[in-house]
Amino acid sequence: MTNVIELPVAGGADDRLRVLVVSESFLPQVNGVTNSVRRVLEHLEVDGHEAALVAPTGPAEYAGFPVLRVRGASLPFYKDFRLGLETRRRLRAIMQRFGPDVVHVASPATLGYQALKVAGELGIPTVAIYQTDLVGFAARYPMLHRTGCTLAASALTRKIHHRADRTLVPSTASLAQLEGLGIQRTALWPRGVDLTAFDPRRVDYGLRARLAPGGQTIVGYVGRLAPEKELGLLASLAHDDRYALVVVGGGPEEERLRALLPGAHFLGVLHGEELGAAYASLDVFVHTGRHETFCQSAQEALASGVPVVAPRSGGPIDVVDDGVTGFLYEPGSGTDLAAFVGRLREDPRLRRRMGRDARAAVAGRSWQAVNDTLVEHYRDVIGARIVRTRAA
Repeated sequence: MTNVIELPVAGGADDRLRVLVVSESFLPQVNGVTNSVRRVLEHLEVDGHEAALVAPTGPAEYAGFPVLRVRGASLPFYKDFRLGLETRRRLRAIMQRFGPDVVHVASPATLGYQALKVAGELGIPTVAIYQTDLVGFAARYPMLHRTGCTLAASALTRKIHHRADRTLVPSTASLAQLEGLGIQRTALWPRGVDLTAFDPRRVDYGLRARLAPGGQTIVGYVGRLAPEKELGLLASLAHDDRYALVVVGGGPEEERLRALLPGAHFLGVLHGEELGAAYASLDVFVHTGRHETFCQSAQEALASGVPVVAPRSGGPIDVVDDGVTGFLYEPGSGTDLAAFVGRLREDPRLRRRMGRDARAAVAGRSWQAVNDTLVEHYRDVIGARIVRTRAA
C-alpha cells in the first residue's frame, strides 16, 4: 500500500523560504507544466519568498526571480517538447550557490531526475510534482512503443519518484497509478484555476457569430495537438452539420487533423483575453485523451461556465462531476462522446444548468488556495528532514 501523506498544519508561517524550482518545460513553451510553474513562482514572489528557476528555456527572469537556463534537447518527432540534459556537476554548483531550503521539481524527466539525485547528495529536501504521464505518453507514439520505451518510462518514473521526499499528484487516478508502480510518500495536490481569466462573462458574441453563423452548437477543444490527446475522436462530430467544431492549440498533429476535420475552425494557440473569450464562447467543451494526470483545460472550461464531455479516465474523473458539470464517456469511444454532446445540444436547459453548476464547482479552486497548500508541503518536508538529521 502506498504511503499517501495527509498534510499536517505546519508552524512558522511567517518564515520566508528559499525555493529552487527545476522544470523540464518553461516559456516560450505553453503547456500545463509551464503554466503551473509560472503560478508557483508568482505565488512565491507575492508571499515574499526567494526563488530561482532552472529550465532549458525561458527569459532571463520571471516574477522577479532569475531563470538559470541549462542544456536541453527537443524530441525529434515533437520539436516543441524539450527535455533538460544538464550535468549533475553544474546542478550541484547551482544548488550550492543558491542554498535552497527545498528543491521543487516540476514534472521531472531527465533534468528532474538529475536534480533529485544532486539534492539527495547535498541533503536538501525535495518535492516532486507528478504532472506528465510518461508511460501514457510513450504508449501513444508508435516509435516509442515499438522500441520498448513504455517499459522504460515506467522504470524511469519509479526511479525519479523514489528519490523525492514527497511526490504531489493532481488526481486520485494518478495516486492509483503511482501506487501501482510502488511509489510511496505521495500526496494529493490539485491544480488551481484563474477565476478572473476564465469567466462566463468573457463570452464574445461576435466570435460566436463567426464560428456558427447558422446557429450551430459550438463544440470546442483546447490543448496540445498531439497523438496522446487522441483527437481523431473529434471526427465523430466534424461531419455533423449541427455542430461548429473549434480547435484551439498547436502541435505535431495539426496538419493531419486539418485533413481529418475539414470543417473545423482551427484558431491556433491563444493566450490571455483571447483564450478566455474562446472558452466562454463555447456551448460544450470536449476532451479526448485518456492519459491526463489532471486535465487543466477541462477545469478552465468549467470556470468559464461551459459543461465538459471528457473520458472516464485519469484526471477528468476528479475534475468533472459526471451528470452535474458534464459527462464522462467511455475512453476511446467517438460514438459515446458524440452521444453526450448530442444530449447537451438537444437539451439547452440541461446545458445551461450544467454551465452554472460548472462555475460553482470550481469557485474554491483559486491558485492562491492551491499554492498556499504547496508551501505547507515545502515546510513539512523541511521539518521532516531536520528531525531525521537530529536523530541520526
